[in-house]
This record gives sequence, C-alpha cells and structure tokens, in this order.
Amino acid sequence: MSEYRLPPDENIDIEKILQDLEHYRPRRKGWTWREPAPNLTMGPFSYHDCSKPLKDGVPLPPAHYFGDVDPQPMPVITTEIASGRFEDDIRRMRMAAHHGADHIMVIRTSGQSHFDGLIEGTPQGSGGVPISRKQVRAQRKALDLIEDEVGRPINYHSYVSGVAGPDIAVMFAEEGVNGCHQDPQYNVIYRNINMVRSFVDAAESKQLIAYANMAQIDGAHNANATARDAWKVMPELMVQHAINALYSNKVGVPKENICLSTVPPTATPGPCVYMDLPYAVALRRLFAGYRMRAQMNTKYIESSTREATVTHVLNMVVSKLTSADIQSTITPDEGRNVPWHIYNIEACDTAKQTLVGLDGLMKMVELKKDGYLEEKARELTERAVLFLEEMVEKGGYFAAVESGMFVDSGLFPERNGDGIARKADGGIGAGTVIHREPDYMAPVTAHFGTNNVLQYGGYPDDPAKLIDGCTLEKPEKIVYIDELDEEDNVYLRMASVKDFAQPNATKLKPEMEWLADGTVMLTLCFPAEKKIAEAAAIECARRMGLKDIAVISREILHRAEGTRIELKGKVDFDIDIHSLVIPPEPDVLDEDELRAAIENKPMRVVCGTIGEDEHSVGLREIIDIKHGGIEKYGIEVHYLGTSVPPEKLVGAAIELNADAMLTSMIISHDDIHYKNIARIDRIAREMGVRDQLIFVAGGTQVESDAAKAAGADAGFGRGTHGNHVATFLMKERDRREAE
Repeated sequence: MSEYRLPPDENIDIEKILQDLEHYRPRRKGWTWREPAPNLTMGPFSYHDCSKPLKDGVPLPPAHYFGDVDPQPMPVITTEIASGRFEDDIRRMRMAAHHGADHIMVIRTSGQSHFDGLIEGTPQGSGGVPISRKQVRAQRKALDLIEDEVGRPINYHSYVSGVAGPDIAVMFAEEGVNGCHQDPQYNVIYRNINMVRSFVDAAESKQLIAYANMAQIDGAHNANATARDAWKVMPELMVQHAINALYSNKVGVPKENICLSTVPPTATPGPCVYMDLPYAVALRRLFAGYRMRAQMNTKYIESSTREATVTHVLNMVVSKLTSADIQSTITPDEGRNVPWHIYNIEACDTAKQTLVGLDGLMKMVELKKDGYLEEKARELTERAVLFLEEMVEKGGYFAAVESGMFVDSGLFPERNGDGIARKADGGIGAGTVIHREPDYMAPVTAHFGTNNVLQYGGYPDDPAKLIDGCTLEKPEKIVYIDELDEEDNVYLRMASVKDFAQPNATKLKPEMEWLADGTVMLTLCFPAEKKIAEAAAIECARRMGLKDIAVISREILHRAEGTRIELKGKVDFDIDIHSLVIPPEPDVLDEDELRAAIENKPMRVVCGTIGEDEHSVGLREIIDIKHGGIEKYGIEVHYLGTSVPPEKLVGAAIELNADAMLTSMIISHDDIHYKNIARIDRIAREMGVRDQLIFVAGGTQVESDAAKAAGADAGFGRGTHGNHVATFLMKERDRREAE
C-alpha cells in the first residue's frame, strides 16, 4: 500500500491518492465526537465550552492580535461539498479541515436516489458527486492523511437513501464511512419511492448503520425547506423526528448515534429567535438522549453572503442557548447554486467564530422557566402529540401520507390542503418487496431479519462463519472496479488540466469550483437602480473579455441611489450609462385580460422538473393557484413531477394534445440546464411537433437569451411569477396564430 504522506506546505497530490486504491483499507470505522478540553487556556484567554485544539489549523483573521490562538468549539462542525468532481472536493476537504470542519458531508449527485444499484467508476456529477466505491475510497483515504495533519479524527458522511439504500449501506460499512443520512420518510415524501419498499429497505440499512457504528442523521428538516410557510410545520417536524428516531432505535441503532436534523424554521425579517427558540427547547426535551444536528435555515436565504451569514449566526445563537452536538454549515451556495471553495471555508469560519465567541454564555444566562417560552414550547409539544394521534386514527403513517397530511403549510390542526400525498401502492419500486421463504438464509454479519444459518450447519451468533466471513469482515472479498466509462472518468478530467495540477503545476489559473476552471468573481457598486446597474456590470465583464458571464447576486442599496452587483470578472474603467442598452420591463397583462383570453380559448400545458433535477418548489409557485400561478387564470396544468426525462415531457404533451411545455431546472453545473433545453427542442422537432408546442424554460440560473439560444421560446429566471409566464403564453399563442 502507498506510504504517501501530506507535506505540510505542499499541495495534495491527487494522483498519489488514486494510486493503489484497490488495496486501501479504512484505518477506523464509526463516528467520533470531539474531545472536551475543560479549563482550556490559550494565549491570554480561558475557555469554558471548547474542545481539544488542532495540531495544525488556520486561525480566524483577527487571531494575529492574540498570538494566533485557534480555539475549537465543542460541537462537531459540518461542511457540505457538492462540486460534481470528487478529485477537486478532496482539496476543498483539506482546506475545510484546517478551518475547523471535522464532519465532511458529500452531497450525492442529483437523481441518484432513483438509481437502483451501486454505480462504479467516477463520472462527473451535477448537483453533487456520484457516490461510488472508488470515490468513497479515495476521499476516505485522503481524509486519513488530512486528519494526521490537523490532529483530529474527521467524520466522512453521505446518503443511505433511495432505491439502492441497502446496497449503499453495505458499501459504506465496508469502506469506513462514519455518518449518513437515513430516513425512509425522505424517500417517500420527497423522492416518491414506494412506502413499503422504503421502510423495509430502511430496516436493512439501519442494521448496517448500527453494525458500523455510524452516526445517522434524519431528513425531517426537508419539511420546513419545502412547506410554503416553514414556521407552521414545527409540530409535524417533531412527529417526523419521532418516527425515524424510534424506528432506528428499535432496529438497533443506539440513541447516542441517532441525530435529529433540526433547522430553525424561521428567518429574519421575522422575529426568528422569538419563534425558533421555543421549538428548539421543546424538541430537546421531547428527544432527551438523542443527538441534535443543528442546520441553518436555507429556505429563506437569497444570494447575499452577508444575509446568509447573519442567518447562520442567529441560528447558532439558538444552538448555543439549547444544544447542538453537530453544527452544520450551509453556505450561500443554496441561494446561488454555485458550490465554491471560498464559501465552504467562510461557513466553517463563521461557525467557529460564533460558537467560540459565545463560549461560556450559559454560565451567565439561563432560559426562563415561565412565561412565553415555556408556554410556547408546551403548545408545540401538544400540537405534535395531537398530530401523532390523528395520524394513528387515520390508520398509521402510510394512510396519513396518502391523505396529504405531511408538509401541509398549516399550523396543526389548521390545514391548508397543500401537503404532499403519495400512494402506498405507488411510487418508484412499488411491488418490489418479496416475502422471504421460511428457510431463507443470509450468512452475513449485519442482517435485518432471521439468518436461518443453523439448519445449514452455521452459527447464529456468527452467521458469516458459514462462508468463511463476509465482506464486512474480509474486505479482500470485495470486488473493486476502477472505471467503467471510457469518456467520463477522473483520469481524463485530470489529464485535461495536467499543466495546472499541483504540486508539479507549470501554469496557474484562478478557480472557484474545479481546478483551472478560470472562474473569478467581481463585486461592483453603481449609483443607479437595479436594471441599469446590472446592465452596466455585464458590460464591464464583456469589455474585460470574460466568457459565460453570470450575475450571481443583486442587492439594492436604494432603489434609485445605488445597487451592489456580484458577477464573474474584474474591471478598472468607467462605463457610460447612456451607452447601455437597458432591457424594457416585461409587459404583463392584468388578471382580467388573462382570464378572458383563457376563457375565450382554453389552454393546456404539461410541466415538470427536467432531467435529474429534483427541485419542485419554484415550478409549483409558477403553476399552483394558491401561489398566484397560472392555474388561477384558468390554464389547465398537467404536472409530471421531478426528474422527468425530456422524452416523457414531449410524449406527454403529444398525448394530452397540449398547447405548451413548461420546464424547470435549478441545477446548472456544466450548463446541464441548457443542454436539457436543447434536448427537449431536438426531441420535439424529431417528433414533428415543435411548431405546435410553445416551449418555456425556467429556473433561478436560467438566462432568457441563453435559453432561447438553446431552443426554448422563452426563458424565465429568478424573480419570475405566474403572471409573467401566463402573459408570455397568451402573447406567443396570439403571435403564432397571426402568422
């Protein structure tokens, strides 16, 4: 096995990480918590709630005033990585670890929850990394070396969910993965995987999680990220936590390894601490003995780093006033969908700075035992209990989901009728659970159910002995596959940037996401209103010769006096405002005109989130009547769901004799959104129906001109509302009929 070690002042050599992976074995398994450091003294300061310091790390920027001290707070700190290229993520992991992260959570590529088995090799992902054995091995091997540098164990984490959940759980247990997400409700509600399949798979997966001593994080936080009014789903969140926590414990996962993924449901400008603190108190009382994984609110953040950071800090105040065993960090990537190195590092620093700054707080203050806080915490608990009782009265969890009881944006028992409903006999994987025969034999170490090895001469206490050990005990039995795709693999990606690869680079380019991606970011401020300032910033970038220009953040300083713009580029020259071409404001028909036009001539549309994109909130706001969507004007909408193949969209439009196709795409890495637009256009032309169908594409990263260049009739980006889309549909139909 390779004896490569990281030189402290040199770049990590990814090629050496990849060498001899076939024989790599993880040095340890199971989750590791930080070591307390009571009465810690560093420099001129004494600390009360900190953990053992790092051997090597990067202190906070003002630390040079205090002897470069770098105290580490007590909660494990998470950073979430999702660039799509695991080899670049390894370098980001090293940076994050030196800034205090000891929980590296690798987000799975979009759509992988619907894969029905393990994938091999290391293809490039969109919206995350394709989770494969080679990718896991390489990153765990790199983290072994990185944790030697920083002097602290680093927990490696990904997702055990989806149709292939048990397969992934086996691989994670074999490869030394330390933590995972596993919650069958996530499968059911958010990925439309069959309920029976999800809960059976979960039992098998959780048995493996228990065997490998992994920390398990649930998926309840997705409810307040999905519901229209997140602060109203607090009682339901507690019920979701309860279902998964107790189910996990019954299967065998120890309570101390079961982590509730709790997210403060509100954000400013609401009085968020006043609303979130009682919920945090109630949750921790109701789930005493379980772990708390605190994550920041992402539903309401925009693309401003300042705004996201303030939300992050306020959420950590709630963590400090209650408790957090793991403090997750979510960066402005959630608002921008740009997974850049700098924001992972800034988020880790924000967590470290805030928690260390609040060190010793609870030695000086305590939460009131009477008044609003206690009353509200009790009320939320009572609502959760009533929610659970109603669920039982309906016939249990499956019946409750079928009735749309979950992710309803009413504060229980209030109902808005907008919950996510699934069928117990429907969804992906329906009908795939097969009852075991009475003599079913499973000679493996970690198994849910009865092994039945005794009747075959085996040993119930050691079932794998019958086959001389399974892969969990004898990793040499694992079949390791390097690469399968000749055109999409790490070797080709690395070869394309060989001149830029450290430590033997001959060239250097700036990067934000991938090695040598050439991306830079500009911050510009103009004494003008938003439209003029944005056009001026784009003109600056054009004159600098930048390609693929994209505005990633807009902040109004005053509606007439000034606007701050962030985009790719750098400029040192003046712009004549009068030379700019300012796009006109969209001409939007009023509601009466739209209703009259539809009443006079009805319109039918099919829509869905395309490709491997599983986001649905934006599209639902464009189509749903309750959000002011196009349904309110009388347009007949057929919603196909998420992860819709382009062929299915076009086929449905033909079958339903639709007038238009509406597509939504949030994921934009590697321009996948524009590639899918072009694919839909091509399929419609090949089927001879393109001229009969109006094709509209939308998403936060969609630019109108680029969408039209790719083949759509129109593109709608951030800030679009239902009346914008409805107006375009009416005008485009009129234009076509006039030709």
